[in-house]
Amino acid sequence: MKARFKSKYTIRKGDTVVVIAGDDKDRSRPRQVKEVLLEEGKLIVEGVNMITKHTKPSAQNTQGGIVKKEAPIQISNVMLWDAKAKAATRVTKKRAEGKTQRISKKSGDAI
Repeated sequence: MKARFKSKYTIRKGDTVVVIAGDDKDRSRPRQVKEVLLEEGKLIVEGVNMITKHTKPSAQNTQGGIVKKEAPIQISNVMLWDAKAKAATRVTKKRAEGKTQRISKKSGDAI
């Protein structure tokens, strides 16, 4: 996706999120973000959207076989997890001392 301006998201690598749409939807189970793909507007979440990939034998993997791995999902299908409120939350941004902080709408604390 080619865009004139780079998209800005409130979710980063290492954040805790809940899946709110799709086959792996579970609002009560927080999961870890492994990678954010900015250009595609997608992210890879631990244990979500598992696919099976058939691999041929190679120099690194002499056995070959079936490998299970996470596939990217749309960034709009997840929400940040607020540990204090123990629920999914929306986020606002606030500038303080020259740095931008992400603030939870539910608890009002910085994430």
